[in-house]
Amino acid sequence: MAAQRRIVTQSPENSETPLADVHGWVTPTRLFFVRNHFDVPQLDVATWRLSVGGGVAKPLVLTRDELDAMPQRTLLATLECAGNGRSFLAQKVPGVQWAAGAVAHAEWSGVPLCDVLELAGVDDSAIEIVFEGADVGSEPDHPELMHFARGLPLAKALHRDTILALRMNGEPLTPSHGFPVRLLVPGWYGVASVKWLTRIEASRVPFGGYFQTVKYTIKQNAASGQEIVPLGEMAVKSEIVRPFAGEALGWGKQRVFGLAWAGEEPVAKVELSADGGKTWRETELLGP
Repeated sequence: MAAQRRIVTQSPENSETPLADVHGWVTPTRLFFVRNHFDVPQLDVATWRLSVGGGVAKPLVLTRDELDAMPQRTLLATLECAGNGRSFLAQKVPGVQWAAGAVAHAEWSGVPLCDVLELAGVDDSAIEIVFEGADVGSEPDHPELMHFARGLPLAKALHRDTILALRMNGEPLTPSHGFPVRLLVPGWYGVASVKWLTRIEASRVPFGGYFQTVKYTIKQNAASGQEIVPLGEMAVKSEIVRPFAGEALGWGKQRVFGLAWAGEEPVAKVELSADGGKTWRETELLGP
């Protein structure tokens, strides 16, 4: 039986990459984890439009064909859900109870967002770019219907690697992964990479949406005390993929495989301990 994503919740779908069944460093699209807050919207690419407005000199309405005709950029990027590994916490917290599979790596192709923002002419007073998807739903503490939306600091939005992704692993995006267009923000938690994009707006004030100020936030110490800030860059992290958890091993040498990622930075090295952290040995890095 072919490997499949492990379903964590059925509706909306949240499913994990079966890491032990991925034998290369690029995750096949069908095995790439899915994180949905609401049900997948049914979109017709012929009538779908992407509006670009807010604090801009020239508001735009773009079709998929117009985006396809613009200069494209291809890059490799890891996405991880901010809740990856939540089920392992000693003190249970609410949210999707992910094991270790809410992380994956793929090739992404699309239009650099900075090119679109340049066409629109973002105002000098803009500090954030807000992205809204077509998916709609509610949360227990927010019963009113809302679109999924997130804001991105202007500097990150203008980074050349922040793209409007049209293709994944050389093929058009699947509905579960954001067809026809999603934002792709390399190095940041997956929540920033808004799927099913329909609206982009330049904002002169910090975005105050639900998924920006209520969910996907952390507390940080500041001069005035603790402050709540939106999640951004992924933390340094690693996972052992093989041997499997609980696997009985035979005598002799054992080969250990795993994954490591470091947000916006390349991984410099990975060290492994087989004695509970008393001694460490540097590992061999495979792939980029």
